[in-house]
Amino acid sequence: MARFSSNAQVHADTMKKLLTILIILLSITGAFAQGGGTEDNKASKFYEEARQHKRFGRVEMAEIYFQKALERDPEYLDALFDLSDMYMKMGKTADAKKHIESIVAKNERYAPSLIVTLAMMAQMEDNFEKALGYYEQYMTIAPPESNNYQAAKRGAANCEFAMWAMDHPVPFEPQNLGPGVNSENDEYFPAMTADQELLIYTREFDAPNNPMSPDGKDEDFFFSERQEDGSWGRAYNPGRPINSSWREGAPTISPDGKYIIFTICDLYGQYGQDKEGFGSCDLFVSVRNGKSWSRPINMGQTINSKHWESQPSFASDGKTLYFVRGRYNKEHDRFDDIYFSELINGKWAKAQALPPNINSTEDEESVFIHPDNKTLYFSSRGHVGLGNMDIFMSRKNDDGTWSDPVNLGYPINTPEHENSFFVSADGEYAIIASNREGGYGKLDLYSFELPEALKPNPVTYLQGKIKDAATGKPLEAFFTLIDLGSGDTIALASSDRESGSFLVVLPASENYALLADKQGYLFHSENFELDLATNKSHYTKNIELQPIEAGRSVVLKNVFFDTDKFDLKPASKTELNKLADLLDANPDIKIEVSGHTDNQGNAAANQTLSENRSKAVYQYLIDHGISGGRLMYKGYGQTKPIATNETDEGRALNRRTEFIVLE
Repeated sequence: MARFSSNAQVHADTMKKLLTILIILLSITGAFAQGGGTEDNKASKFYEEARQHKRFGRVEMAEIYFQKALERDPEYLDALFDLSDMYMKMGKTADAKKHIESIVAKNERYAPSLIVTLAMMAQMEDNFEKALGYYEQYMTIAPPESNNYQAAKRGAANCEFAMWAMDHPVPFEPQNLGPGVNSENDEYFPAMTADQELLIYTREFDAPNNPMSPDGKDEDFFFSERQEDGSWGRAYNPGRPINSSWREGAPTISPDGKYIIFTICDLYGQYGQDKEGFGSCDLFVSVRNGKSWSRPINMGQTINSKHWESQPSFASDGKTLYFVRGRYNKEHDRFDDIYFSELINGKWAKAQALPPNINSTEDEESVFIHPDNKTLYFSSRGHVGLGNMDIFMSRKNDDGTWSDPVNLGYPINTPEHENSFFVSADGEYAIIASNREGGYGKLDLYSFELPEALKPNPVTYLQGKIKDAATGKPLEAFFTLIDLGSGDTIALASSDRESGSFLVVLPASENYALLADKQGYLFHSENFELDLATNKSHYTKNIELQPIEAGRSVVLKNVFFDTDKFDLKPASKTELNKLADLLDANPDIKIEVSGHTDNQGNAAANQTLSENRSKAVYQYLIDHGISGGRLMYKGYGQTKPIATNETDEGRALNRRTEFIVLE
């Protein structure tokens, strides 16, 4: 059995679960059924003998005597009921359904819950109109406080939605990702880097000689790289240490491709200390350095539990992880909810469940947070849908709450089990697993253009390399993306240790400061005021960090003043606090803060303005604990341009505040 819930296996498991529910429903119904006896003594004796055979598993004899009882009295509802119950447990659902229909037709009040059973059976056959009729029939005769009233109400809502959705389909033209990705096996749970150059996903395959796989199956995740023509290259197994003889899969990858968080199952402490688990399936993390991956490390008890954790989604902020936790009851049935954890001071906080408007009383799974950090996609059978597991979307509000989920519609959702949903960083298309005809095997991965109403907020990204300005050596530096309006940290990231490459996701329509720093170096700052409604192209910039040496200078690109003013705007505090931290961490540094203008206006006025602006920064640092003996300030007016004053862009560069290391 696929431990990560492949669609084909889940559909089979879902049918089994529904049949179990129907069997339990029949058993409960039998305890409350009334008025179904007979006045025919011989029919009654046949019935009691049939029940004896049924009790001891002699189903063929039981069937004969049930039929004899019904031949004597066709209105013998107790015999009809027990026979249908036996058929259901034998898996002969068609025969069970025929007898249940007969009971309801003869006396709908004999056991009203049988009407709910018929409704569920009709739903399983995708006959929503018939199912709705049964649900409505039940609700007209059963009191609202009855056990199955709420289930019937929810079932009726699902049927009404299913009929409406199938009459109002959304655009959906899936395209197979091709033979580079898909195979004769099951492929599912896709994830991709923000630049859309690397695709990772889970594949289940035969492993008859794997001692860790009693069912002869294994799951690993595979990589595929984008080719120049836009197609996906031949997928490859990255091998050890991230794939092993255990089941690995359901991966999520950070936007820059540096971190993979994934699931390992069947953990019993046999692999070694690093892979000992807290439950049947745990989440692990591996870090890429150059082309190699670190040994996976268990993410710890604040995330993993004695239960089942899988299907993670790592947010582009670099500090929030969403995942699915499956809790088992004493009957060994699993109930799945979505949880999240945040990285606080370098440690993952205790995971919390998402609120009840996301986590229903039924299962949620296959969670995916888009790189906009606000649009959540997930699968659920507890919200109004087409009857089974549908994909939904919710958006995070400014106050941190989540909007009520929206069903993605038909035919993205069908009466079958839908999961394994992923949306590209640009929000233009989604990837989904499907076993539709015309594929390369069982479950294949398909992409399709996402309808406008279902798209996330647009994002772009900044990528490049970072190196030592003096030696040209690649550096591992840390990036912080900060919302200048609120001062909130939007994203955390770092460059690759070997290559210095980095990628940071930039959400839309905000004013951001991007700060890069490394111990022993002056920090680097960039400012992004984005409007992705008109510009969705990404940014490329190589950054040189300057060693802390006398004569080195840094332009403070996130220090702001109003035109012809020298009062610091509130958005400046982010960068100035960073400068104060640098001075705190390096107590031997002395700096000069300098102000500069363009050549517009009166030169004397520009000189005065530049002096006042540099003094404002100087005073801010003193007010935040930096000794005045380590600081100087000076205005240079328009005398030291760093760009032409003939263009708006050049003049904007010349209007700057910077600092220079004196000693």
